[in-house]
Amino acid sequence: MNLKGIIFDLDGTLINSLPVVRTSLSRTLLKFTGREYSDKELSSLFGPSEEGIFKKLFPDIWEESLQYYLDEYDNLHVDYAEPFPGITEALTLLQERKIKLALVSGKGAGSMKISLQHSGLEHFFETIITGSELRASKPEHIYQILNCWHLSPKEAAYVGDIAYDVHAAKEVGVLSISALWAETAQIQKVLATNPEYSFAKVELFIDWIKKNFP
Repeated sequence: MNLKGIIFDLDGTLINSLPVVRTSLSRTLLKFTGREYSDKELSSLFGPSEEGIFKKLFPDIWEESLQYYLDEYDNLHVDYAEPFPGITEALTLLQERKIKLALVSGKGAGSMKISLQHSGLEHFFETIITGSELRASKPEHIYQILNCWHLSPKEAAYVGDIAYDVHAAKEVGVLSISALWAETAQIQKVLATNPEYSFAKVELFIDWIKKNFP
C-alpha cells in the first residue's frame, strides 16, 4: 500500500465525544431559548462549527452562548476523556512507521482544544484543521492537508465515523476508511456509502495497520 499520510476525524472516531457534544449543545440551547430541542432538531444544526451555530442562532450574544457551551463541554468531557481503547496504540504504530498524521474535524477551535487536552492525543498530529463557521467543509480541508504534505490523493486516507466522512474522502479521491466502533455509529447508513475499508473494532484497524505497514 502506497499510503504516506492518514487524516482522522475526531468525534466518534478517536474519542467518544459525541455524547458530550449533544448534551452540551442541548443544555446551551435550553439555557438561551428556554426550551428543549429534539434529537432531530439538534442534528439539523450540525455542519458549521459551534461558532457558526451560535452566530446564526444568537447573533447578538453568540460569544456568551459559545462560552457557556464550552464550559459545559469541558466539564462533561472529564467522563469521556480517554480515547477509544486501542486508539493510542494504532496512532503509535502509524507514527513509528513514519506515516504522516493529521486531524480534520467539523469542531470549532475551542472544543477541539478541550478535547485534545482531555484525551492527550495532540502530539500525534502534524496538522490540525477545525471546522468552518459557514458549512461542512471537510473536502477542502482534506485538500489543504494534502497540499501541505505535497501528497497526491492516492497517497492518503481519511478515517471518519459518519456517511459524510466517506463522501468527503471520495470527493477528494483519498482512501475512505470508516470507524464503526463507537456506540453512536450509524453502521448501516455509513456502509451504504461503500467505504473502501470499514472496521467494527479498533483491534481490526490495528491488524490492518500491521498488515499494510509492516
